[in-house]
Amino acid sequence: MSWIFLREFISNWQMTGAIAPSSARLARKMMEHAEVKNAQCILELGPGTGPFTEAIHSCMPDGARYLGLELNTVFVDRLRQRFPTMQFEAKAVQEYDFDEFLKPGEMFDTVVSGLPWTAFPTELQIAILDHALTRLKPGGRLATFAYAGFHLLPTGKHFRELLQSRVNLLGRSDIVWLNVLPAFIYQTTKI
Repeated sequence: MSWIFLREFISNWQMTGAIAPSSARLARKMMEHAEVKNAQCILELGPGTGPFTEAIHSCMPDGARYLGLELNTVFVDRLRQRFPTMQFEAKAVQEYDFDEFLKPGEMFDTVVSGLPWTAFPTELQIAILDHALTRLKPGGRLATFAYAGFHLLPTGKHFRELLQSRVNLLGRSDIVWLNVLPAFIYQTTKI
């Protein structure tokens, strides 16, 4: 799977946003912070080649529903083959009509994001966050990650401030050193 990721990174680095898939260790920590094991309705933003998707699949409860939104059609085709019981759409998050997936009155319990936030312009960050968070239920979790050190750069600080302005609680995990590059998780709770 790594060669597919590398090929897609080379052909469109701005959309892929990383040089390697996230590690299994980061994926497990992401599932803990997103509380996927308690979620009945899960949204994944930017599943890529599926490291977080695999962890979600392993720990989501029986009967839980999953939606993964990924722009890269090569990744979406592969994900559909690997995880036939999960739903993937090759759509932009900010343009996706969640009513196509959610039942009337239903909201997501958790949002897991592998998006390369700091590679996006501010307007796109706002559009994605505002669109996804309106469908996250009160008490729901959003978990995303940032590369250690990069969060201190102006783009990293700006994203953290933007995220903080849109959620009630923002926490941060310890650094996962066994990841290319070392990373930590931002965990938010919507109240």
